[in-house]
Amino acid sequence: MTEIGAASPILDASGVSKRFGAVVALNDASLQVASGEIVALMGANGAGKSTFVKILTGALRPDGGHVRIRGRDRIVASPAEARQSGLVPVYQEPSLIPDLDVADNLRLGRTPVEPVLHWIQELGLGGLRLDDMIGQLPLATLRILDLARALASKPDVLLLDEMTAALPTDLVERVLKVVRRQAEEGRSVIYISHRFAEIAELCDRATVLRDGATVGNVQIEPGVEERIVELMLGASMKPGETAKKKQAVRQDGATAPPRLRVKGLGAGAKLSDVSFEMGRGEVLGVVALEGQGQDELFEVLAGFQRPDAGTIEIDGQAVSFSHPADAIRAGHTLVPGNRADALLMQQSVRDNIALPFSARPKNWGRIAMRGEGERVANAIERLQIDTRAQGELRRLSGGNQQKVTIGRWIATGVETLLLFDPTRGIDVRTKRQIYPLVRDLAGQGASILFYTSELEEIQLACDRVVVIFGGKVFDIMDAAEADEQTLMRAAYGLTGKALPGAAEVRQG
Repeated sequence: MTEIGAASPILDASGVSKRFGAVVALNDASLQVASGEIVALMGANGAGKSTFVKILTGALRPDGGHVRIRGRDRIVASPAEARQSGLVPVYQEPSLIPDLDVADNLRLGRTPVEPVLHWIQELGLGGLRLDDMIGQLPLATLRILDLARALASKPDVLLLDEMTAALPTDLVERVLKVVRRQAEEGRSVIYISHRFAEIAELCDRATVLRDGATVGNVQIEPGVEERIVELMLGASMKPGETAKKKQAVRQDGATAPPRLRVKGLGAGAKLSDVSFEMGRGEVLGVVALEGQGQDELFEVLAGFQRPDAGTIEIDGQAVSFSHPADAIRAGHTLVPGNRADALLMQQSVRDNIALPFSARPKNWGRIAMRGEGERVANAIERLQIDTRAQGELRRLSGGNQQKVTIGRWIATGVETLLLFDPTRGIDVRTKRQIYPLVRDLAGQGASILFYTSELEEIQLACDRVVVIFGGKVFDIMDAAEADEQTLMRAAYGLTGKALPGAAEVRQG
């Protein structure tokens, strides 16, 4: 364990513990942050990171331990008190009221408008209007708006929980630039992320949690990633297993006939002309920067939005969806980017997975039959879902919640699975469970459309990849050719292997 720098910490938390019934979220968590320092808080989902942040910012009360701010013991009793102490969080899920517009949300939080507008411009959302309804804005916009609100309060310690997980690459760069500037001006940042590249680029140190306890403090230096993974997970999972399994399944399913054919699909102002085919047993990746039409594509295929142009064919037959139920009946099931949209947080794991069974008209008013109960149990076992918090799904980590959204359709039966950024905010261990699961489903004949904001996932999970730029298909390539540089250039509408240049931009 590397020694912490000599500077006196502005925040010093030690021995913090928290229980939720039988679930121990924290049992010995410690964290120190000095002025002008950026500290990564790392650990697998369920390690206690989000619980720790909520305790530090007054959203939860600890059961034990000490929190010192500027050398004084403090029990922060509310988020408002935390802000007064200079600790301001941006949580993993937006803390905004969807039925109000931007201005009303700022008014409720007593946030001055002018500083927020300044930071919105700095962060690249110049088109956002104060009368925009929160419920109609994309998740990436809500995350930037939450960050702008936090920055407007001039925090001494800024706590960012998976800030970049829902953002495209161009907005990520703006966020990192702003965070660096905060540290240069003497402010402190606690940075939670599962993206090692961001940690290496941005942070001074990493504090690692495992099973609710702090297990390591390491300086960020070349090669530290393996040490952090070892601290988080141990060495039980070997890199490369997913890729080997992927290749084997691809060879078996290479001749599968098309399951889905999309021709000239257009919807709204962003999706204008998208065409591709996806075979049975194929995992087809989708890559696009923010606002290029990928949201509309998935909404159309899942029945949430009617297309303005083009056709959808399933097994050679034209189909039309006027409601998500139509898509589900046709075998199209969606795992949305915001898992809260798909889950009943006050219900149990089993109730959430069994929801499609009870939604069938033949089962109205009936308890799930024995066979359905067995399929739910098998999905839980197959995904290794944590069921200790039987009462409420909200007690589980984000990674386990995401596995529930996927497990629901495994229990029901999968033909076409639409995965929209399924590993957003998911730790390394859970990602390494999801990748082989996706490949297993494909090996059993399921077709999977897999949008991801993390470019390295294409080669880990997919057979081919569709790159969307300006609402159209810019390129389709084999996953083996789709390294991160190639994908990034295509996502920006650039051709070739040279460094980006204005002359290379393909006109769409």
